[in-house]
Amino acid sequence: MVRGMLRKLANQSLSVAGKWQQQQLRRLNIHEYQGAELMGKYGINVPKGVAVASLDEVKKAIQDVFPNQSEVVVKSQVLAGGRGLGTFKNGFQGGVHIVKADQAEEIASFRLSLHLKLICGHHWLKCKLVKRWTFKLFLKGEMGWPVRALRPFVFYLKVLCWTFEMDNIKIVLQDCKMLGQILVTKQTGAQGKVVSKVYLCEKMSLVNEMYFSIILDRATSGPLIIACRKGGTSIEDLAEKFPDMIIKVPIDVFKGISDEDAAKVVDGLAPKVADRNDSIEQVKKLYNLFCETDCTMLEINPLAETSDNKLVAADAKLNFDDNAEYRQKEIFSLRDSSQEDPREVAAAKADLNYIGLDGEIGCMVNGAGLAMATMDIIKLHGGTPANFLDVGGNATEGQVVEAFKILTADEKVKAILVNIFGGIMKCDVIASGIVNAAKQVQLKVPVIVRLEGTNVEQGKRILKESGMKLITAEDLDDAAEKAVKALA
Repeated sequence: MVRGMLRKLANQSLSVAGKWQQQQLRRLNIHEYQGAELMGKYGINVPKGVAVASLDEVKKAIQDVFPNQSEVVVKSQVLAGGRGLGTFKNGFQGGVHIVKADQAEEIASFRLSLHLKLICGHHWLKCKLVKRWTFKLFLKGEMGWPVRALRPFVFYLKVLCWTFEMDNIKIVLQDCKMLGQILVTKQTGAQGKVVSKVYLCEKMSLVNEMYFSIILDRATSGPLIIACRKGGTSIEDLAEKFPDMIIKVPIDVFKGISDEDAAKVVDGLAPKVADRNDSIEQVKKLYNLFCETDCTMLEINPLAETSDNKLVAADAKLNFDDNAEYRQKEIFSLRDSSQEDPREVAAAKADLNYIGLDGEIGCMVNGAGLAMATMDIIKLHGGTPANFLDVGGNATEGQVVEAFKILTADEKVKAILVNIFGGIMKCDVIASGIVNAAKQVQLKVPVIVRLEGTNVEQGKRILKESGMKLITAEDLDDAAEKAVKALA
């Protein structure tokens, strides 16, 4: 009865047009080491570990945190999965390595000494040839020039050669580290993500690896626990080939997780050595973490069994609902904006609904449905949208200006299409925003504008009186066609 009343109230609220501007669903994503620390606070078993951002910190961590460990695990920290099978753009294979404790610094710096020796040797040979050629040509007088007069020139060549060697040594020091390098995985895209920190973990003796996650399920309108008795890398491939291994346990959000629910999950995981009752308690603690911290996703791959019969979260990926930021301030302070699309970071600050894409036509539209239709019709006419951007129904002139700044800052954008159907959003506000944006940023690309609806005549007059060179369109089809033609 209570649930029915809540649903009825929610439907009535959402049906009131214009009451709230629909916001882009942004999900806070935190690093593995941050997730492990958070899980530890909830009594969940996690490996001992520490995050480091420099080679000095690596050395200190080995001495202070792992003084008696013969091996450690070095994990690149990027907000993407598939790190173990990833490749650095400098050629180093794998973002996760198990190494001898005294080799951790070497791995973090991508076998620095080897590359330093090879490259320095290469340039030493090159410089030696230059010096020999200089001696033969000048000091022996084969050019017919006075030897003393040429000695300063020879000294300059030697200094230049040595500087060239030193510069390349510096380049090696900068370029051949795991830290500060770009890791490409199947989830990062070709551009990859920068590794600003690595996570040093204790090497545990694992006897079994499983998969565990909790997500929000639309079908059941509540949390859904997904588990598999096999885990580790490439869980997606495993799910595709052996779907019967995957179990799903929906949880009633009003009642919470029961012992019976947790037991179903543990039975699906089929642990080999971990105590069943202890495993049930771990599952319940994971569920409590999910609910109390406003998670939208909690994924552990692998959820492992150790030789001392414990169930351990050997990896962690957690996402959080941005709508809960006001009550999860400590968690949201962990946000790493360097791992996010800078365009989306700027849009979030301006409270704009923006998702970056890879096309050439920047879009500024009001309303998510109209924005999607605009992207579709651009594609229909042979173009590619550079973004999804819904300014919403309550956008201010300042937000329109910020939207234009984001669009024009994107080097891939070759044309901008503004498509406004004014209902709650007024066309004159959009027009004023476009004019003010043009005063603050240099519009080097053609701008196609289609305005209809509330205050459309005032909006068109503002644009006309501004003296801006705009391409006007009568309808959406006309606007998309002109935007594609403008690329030529």
